[in-house]
Amino acid sequence: MNIFDAFKDRLVTIINTLGEGEPRLAGLALDAVTVEAPRDPAHGDLATNAALVLTKQARMKPRDIATLLGAALAKLPEVASVDIAGPGFINMRLTDAFWQRQLADILRAGEQFGRSEAGAGRKVNIEYVSANPTGPMHVGHTRGAVFGDSLANLMAYAGYDVCREYYINDAGAQVEVLARSAYLRYREALGQAIGEIPEGLYPGDYLVPVGQALAAEHGDALCAMPEDAWLPIVRDRALSAMMDLIRADLAALGITHEVFYSERELHASGAIEKTLEFLDSQGLIYVGVLEPPKGKQPEDWEPRPQTLFKATQFGDDVDRALRKSDGSWTYFAPDIAYHYDKFQRGYTTMVDIFGADHGGYIKRMKAAVAAVTGGEGALDIKICQLVRLMRDGELVKMSKRAGTFVTLREVVDEVGRDAVRFMMLFRKNDAPLDFDFAKVTEQSKDNPVFYVQYAHARICSVLRNAAAAFPDADLGDAALAGADLSLLGTAEELALIALLASWPEMAERAARSHEPHRIAFFCHGLASEFHALWNKGNDSPQLRFIVADDEDVTLARLALIRAVALVIAAGLRILGVEPAEEMR
Repeated sequence: MNIFDAFKDRLVTIINTLGEGEPRLAGLALDAVTVEAPRDPAHGDLATNAALVLTKQARMKPRDIATLLGAALAKLPEVASVDIAGPGFINMRLTDAFWQRQLADILRAGEQFGRSEAGAGRKVNIEYVSANPTGPMHVGHTRGAVFGDSLANLMAYAGYDVCREYYINDAGAQVEVLARSAYLRYREALGQAIGEIPEGLYPGDYLVPVGQALAAEHGDALCAMPEDAWLPIVRDRALSAMMDLIRADLAALGITHEVFYSERELHASGAIEKTLEFLDSQGLIYVGVLEPPKGKQPEDWEPRPQTLFKATQFGDDVDRALRKSDGSWTYFAPDIAYHYDKFQRGYTTMVDIFGADHGGYIKRMKAAVAAVTGGEGALDIKICQLVRLMRDGELVKMSKRAGTFVTLREVVDEVGRDAVRFMMLFRKNDAPLDFDFAKVTEQSKDNPVFYVQYAHARICSVLRNAAAAFPDADLGDAALAGADLSLLGTAEELALIALLASWPEMAERAARSHEPHRIAFFCHGLASEFHALWNKGNDSPQLRFIVADDEDVTLARLALIRAVALVIAAGLRILGVEPAEEMR
């Protein structure tokens, strides 16, 4: 249960009931009314802004409204006390019995606790990674891959119908460069001397197997062909090999996409022309001359008529070119068609995960989506900032195999999938991230992923020890829900239950805002509260989770920590991290 939504529903009922006797409170718009946790826990368990947001509509002083609402809220059996603060904030403290019932509800829900239908099955397309298929995944792709995949997990958890999509940039100059690079490796596989890889081609050893496969299949036949004949053959083989490599790299992170969408097929289908015809029919395309770029003007810039999209009509800074000077499409044109295709597939909500160098693309893409969907589609673009790999305070050197970068696989192989996924989300996506190899592998509280996994493993250990100490006790979730939870009454225990009870609302909010890092933060905070309780037990034997001569207290405390394990496990699975049952 989302306790905040539940109390808002009760508050709405109270306002409507009061409106029957107080005309000024009748028929008010209540959408802006919120119920949430106070910023300062000392103020109570719940707070509402109702009196402040209704004062203008009701033409009453906020404190007068708060007095009426507070008196009614105080009559609810779950409410222990109500306090009116400042100009009209209403703070509530809930009864111990309420929190104890929440704990029982968590255990009865088990692994389903926190899942919701907030998304109501709405279709969401999340496009992430979409790296150029010109080599293995590098560490720069890792953050966006983890962010996108965890966001997809999170939104599915909150009841959305999620499509995980990868856009293959297999059209354009970069794939021609890939083909020429692979052709060199083909000649090398035939025994020809190729010398140093020319500048502008891809030097990585990952193309050696491609060259060998081409040599095995074609012998030296390609050498006798002109470039326009061998290039498509080599390009297709190289693209296929690179996508296999990318899929394998993603699998190492536990990532599988449902849709791989080819840009080349988009071009061949005529979708770009059809999309621009649609925009033209809406009066959104014209031929004009753009102003020179701001700042330092490129030497080759010259004013010339261009085919332009009226991006400024949808909030962009300038109108955007759709064709290059040679008559070919700009990058922007197929991107518009691609997002129009998403909309036609039924996705009114789209999320794109971009790298750090794509910030300038946000306004134009949002303008394009607004135009092609008639305002019905919503595009959220998340920028994942750079990741710096560190070892002993020094930047990690480049990979020899890749030629120019550290590969995703090298990082995963060294520290493990769990560490990579958790740490990539333990900072908000739009902030730079330092990934320290030493820190993410050390077994200490300074390593966030270890700290969280250790909490789950510790709880599993306690439950195993409890089963040995009380062999006749039923320690299943249903049985623990029926324990005497009134024995949980310390401030720390009740605060921990309140934190657990906030999980459904927090997960829904993280899904709505497309912020999976909130899950990592929540898991870390929950683990911290659990470890604090554990430490109190170390200092005072009577506070331990297992009290050998008191089965009732033991069962109540086991109920509490089992609920902690359920929520930590749910959060970690959203992040794509395995909840550890023991640490080695």
